Amino acid sequence: MPTTPDTPTGDAPAQGPARTGLRGLVDTIWHEVAKFGVIGLISFVIDLGGMNLLTHTVLEEKPTTARILSGVAATMFAWFGNRSWTFAHRRSRPVAHEVTLFFVVNGIALVISTLTLVISHYVMGLESRLADNISTIFGIGLGTLFRFWAYRRFVFANEPLDVDTSPLAEDEPVSG
Repeated sequence: MPTTPDTPTGDAPAQGPARTGLRGLVDTIWHEVAKFGVIGLISFVIDLGGMNLLTHTVLEEKPTTARILSGVAATMFAWFGNRSWTFAHRRSRPVAHEVTLFFVVNGIALVISTLTLVISHYVMGLESRLADNISTIFGIGLGTLFRFWAYRRFVFANEPLDVDTSPLAEDEPVSG
């Protein structure tokens, strides 16, 4: 049986509808999660490293100021990284709208992660440094899950495109 452009061969990956179903969705989410994780890890290093650098140098007596400055720097890096790499294949909103949504989502995630510490420390009475660190890590995890969902759903919304620029788009239209 001769192959046509619509019939995949054993050597070529499936094109078109075979790639757009559940497998396409899983591939897209997997790539987004991996990129989101890389950006998040670098942001974490910027945040924690920046705070430590500032508190050991120019802001030795002002740890809160150092924490705020390093947090803002990490958040700005995360916005640029997620906008230009993680979710680059999605239609972007106007920049002012997108960055506002981004900071609102990050504010909510900060509240989520802080609440886990407050509940653990003050409500449950788990006041050791280990308990505080465990609840903080758990809270950061919950906040990160919320951010990923909210970035995909609201900040970097997948609005209709004139041309599909997603990584799963076909390179050439299939002719019949």
